[in-house]
Parts: sequence; C-alpha cells; structure tokens
Amino acid sequence: METDNILLQVSTWLVPLIVAIVLHEISHGWVANAFGDPTARRKGRLSLNPVRHVDPIGTVALPLILAVSGAPIFGWAKPVPVVARRLRNPRVHMMLVALAGPGMNLALAMLGAVAVALMGGLARGDGLLWVLLYLNLVNFVAINIFLALFNLLPIPPFDGGHVVQGLLPLPLARRFAKLQRFGFPLLIFVLLILPMVFPRANIVERLVVPPVLGLMRLLGLPMGPG
Repeated sequence: METDNILLQVSTWLVPLIVAIVLHEISHGWVANAFGDPTARRKGRLSLNPVRHVDPIGTVALPLILAVSGAPIFGWAKPVPVVARRLRNPRVHMMLVALAGPGMNLALAMLGAVAVALMGGLARGDGLLWVLLYLNLVNFVAINIFLALFNLLPIPPFDGGHVVQGLLPLPLARRFAKLQRFGFPLLIFVLLILPMVFPRANIVERLVVPPVLGLMRLLGLPMGPG
C-alpha cells in the first residue's frame, strides 16, 4: 500500500473512530449516573476529553493496523466503570446502561448521515479539505453503525452480553455472568483465533458487516476503503 494511501486511511478513519467510541463509553456513564451509580462521574469518565478514554491498543494501535490492512475498522476505549449494585434496579437498569452505547452510536450515525446529505446538497467541491471532510463523515456513519451492531453481539464482554444476562432467569444469569471474567480472552478467541481456524466462523464478516453494508446502501452512502 502506498504511503499517501495509508495517510488517507488514517486521516479519514481514526478521528471518526475516536469520537464514536468515546461517546459510546460516555453514554454508559451518563445513563448509569441517571440510574443511581455515580462511579463514572466521580472518576472523571464523563469528560469529553478523549485522553481520559483512550486505550493504547483498542483506540490507536488496532484501528491503525486494520486501516492499513484494509480490514473493517473497529476498536474500543477504556470501559467506563459501572457498579451494578448501586443502580436502583440493577438487572433492568444494567441492560439500559448497556444499550446506551449502541443507542448513542446509532444516533451519531443518523446525525452523520444528515450531515453528509446537507453537505452534498449545499455544495460539491473537489478540494482536499472538502474530500477529507466528506470521507470523515461517511466513515463516521459506517463506524457508528458497525460499533452499534458489533457491541450488540450477545456474548461477554459486549453490551449485548449484559442484555442477555438481564433477560435470563436469575440462576442462568448468574452462570452467564461468570463468563465476564474471561471477557478479553473470549474476545480474542471469537474474533481472531476462531476465524483463523474456521474461516466460515468469522462472526464479524458474517453477522456484522452485511447489515452495516445494507444500512449504508439504504442511506445512499458509499462503503469502501478510505
């Protein structure tokens, strides 16, 4: 891949990704605080300052590697701390806290799509700044749709895992919750190791990417590298 293409990938994917995942995490903290758990607020994790949320691997290194390799771009920020027992209704409110992240991403995707439409309707330019802004907005929409669907996968440590835990009968929920301790190794196994051994088991390509592409087409937006 040529150097200028790498720089284009980084400049049009990294900023939208950081904005998307930081607001995703903050939304968890906002909802948790509203339902009685001030942990994130007290630890300063409701700040819009990205430095407070950046994970060196999940927010910077992994997205850069994926951008350069042409793979789907995703990542994560440092998780916002939530203490379920402090919530007024732990089972129900924990599900709502979990859904707040994907909900924020879907709302951001809609705002981004409106911005792209307005940008195309008001002016059409060929200058570098116009192209960079357009690509950032299109990628912002794609990233937010991807993160919303990706995080709804019904396994720990994803938000979808918390929803499943809240919906299960209490005895099963307690067993399911024990999987949380294996969250990161499970993530590596499901997303990296399993697809290498069984390519047809790539849940990102088979379960997440197709609806992302479908929604992008529905919105009339391109979906491709850079």
